[in-house]
Formats: sequence, structure tokens, C-alpha cells
Amino acid sequence: MTEFGMPWPGAEAGKEAEAAGSAAFCTGEFADHDAYVTVAEMAFNTERAQVGSAIAYAFSRTPFAHAAAVRSLWAQAPGRVFVGLGSGAFAINRDWCGVEADRPVARMTELIAAVRTWLHAENGEKVSFEGEFYRISARVKAPVLGRIDAPVLLAGFQKRMAALAGKGADGVIGHGLFTDVWWDDVVRPAVEQGAREADRDVRPLEHGWLLTAIDDDDPERAVTDMRRMIAFYLTVRTYDAYAAHHGWTAQVEKIREAFADGRTDDMARAVTDDMVEAIGLCGTTSDVRSALRRRRHSLARDVTYLAPPSFMVSPRRRSAYARASLPLLKAAQNELS
Repeated sequence: MTEFGMPWPGAEAGKEAEAAGSAAFCTGEFADHDAYVTVAEMAFNTERAQVGSAIAYAFSRTPFAHAAAVRSLWAQAPGRVFVGLGSGAFAINRDWCGVEADRPVARMTELIAAVRTWLHAENGEKVSFEGEFYRISARVKAPVLGRIDAPVLLAGFQKRMAALAGKGADGVIGHGLFTDVWWDDVVRPAVEQGAREADRDVRPLEHGWLLTAIDDDDPERAVTDMRRMIAFYLTVRTYDAYAAHHGWTAQVEKIREAFADGRTDDMARAVTDDMVEAIGLCGTTSDVRSALRRRRHSLARDVTYLAPPSFMVSPRRRSAYARASLPLLKAAQNELS
């Protein structure tokens, strides 16, 4: 059965969340926050929970940079750190990070292996990796290494990357858009196929974001914020196959037309009720608990992150959504057992 966690809500709320039963904390990455810096804050302000990136932009850093960050974190939170990597949108890699991102599956395959080469390196041994995209030949003449078995998870939205999560990583991280249909029809079969190809005898891990907005005083605002978040995600053409699979192509066209004109209210209105019901949990505490029970079989199998909306939502309101989810952390295990 899944354990529940949440994206890091800050040190004060994070301590409350761990006391309330949060089994894990994660963080994404964007122009205004670095994933590994945020994981360091988690490590310093928690005692038991798993902490990690979900996700860090994979190609914006070298394998050395990823591994050095993980080693620093492991020293503070030994045995509690996981690494979540995502390829990121092509335009973000090219235009924001200034790095190559062509052939993302092949590039990610090598990156994971190269990161593990550094994480598994022992003192006194040469650190070597030879590939098309990454080449490492290092002699670290200082006693600073030693094997670290931090799980490496991969954001696998489409079939090929999901298959790599099963074959070359330790598991998959589900996006906030994931529905039971997308998990069962697309992602899990691909992950399982990858695991079979690698002849794995252990089931790959599943972590996943679950968009959650609770407001007992103003439930309609919570629903509107959920609609905005869903709409913002679907402005990216990466998710065209997802929209077609669910029969939401017409809605997505309206979302993108409104986004192009800066009409955020119209973006939200284009998200239909069936989309909200399939993707997120929102409304009152009672509404969300009922929806969670209905979706019990569509959650990530290992860790589900109750994630507040962030698009056009202030930090203060995100914090309020996080705190409103705390009672759900306490009740979720009992309600889903």
C-alpha cells in the first residue's frame, strides 16, 4: 500500500507534516529554486522521512554534479535520500540551461549509469565510464568516496522513458497529470516491460504526484486553482498523446488558445469536470477524502505526494493547501486499508 508524503512545504510546515505522518518529501525544480538546495533544507529539518528530488533537471548538470550533491545530502540524511531525475522540456534545456537534450532516452540511459558510477565508487579505485555522451576517467586521491545506494528514480511520462525507468533506473515518478487510465494503460506496462528486459527480480519503485487542493471555507477556489494547474500543465505539446488517450483534445485546444492570449480564467474554464475528477483531489476535506477512496487503486504504489497547485497560486496559499492536507496524511492509511 502506498505511503503518503508531500512536496516540501518549508521547514515549519515540514516538521508538522512529518509529525502528522508524512513518509517522504520531494521537490521539483524551476527558474527560482534549485532541487538539491531544497532537498538539503529537507534533510536538515526532518528526522525520519525520505527526502529527494522529484524531479531535478537531469541534463543541466554533469553526472559528477548530481553525485556530489547526493553525497553531501547522504552525509546529513544517511539512508533517506533518493534521486529523482527528469529530462525536462527540450526548450528549457536549450533556451534556459544552454545544454544539449537531443535523443533524451539515450542520453538519460547514459546519465543514470554515469551517476551510479560516481555513487558506487570506492576509495582508491579509478572512477571510469565511457559512453557517447559522457566520459569519466578520474582518480580521486582523497578518502571521500565509498558506495552509496541511493535509489535513482526517473520521471517517465511517455512509454520510452517509462520503460527506461524500469530497465535502467530503480523506478518511476508519476506526473501530477497521471490518471488511473494513464498509469494502467501506458506507464505501468512500459515500466514492467523495461524491468523484464533487464531481467529484474524486484518490482521497480513507484512514486507519484497527486494534485490536492483543500479549502473548507472556500472549496470553489480550491477547484478553480486545480483547474488552473491542470490547464497550465496541458499547454505543453509533450502531452498531446495523453490528451488524445483521454479524449480531451478539444479541451486542450481551448486551453492553449487562451494561454496564448494570456486569458488564465478562460484556461481554467476549459478544464472540464471529468478532467478535474480524473486528475486531482479538490474541494472540502470531505470531498477529498471521498475522492481519495474512489481512486485508491490508481495511486503510485510506494509513495504518493499530496501536491498543492502552484500556477497562479501564492506561496502563502500553497502553504495553506499543504497544511490543509495534514489531516489527510493521518487518515489516509486507515481509510485505504
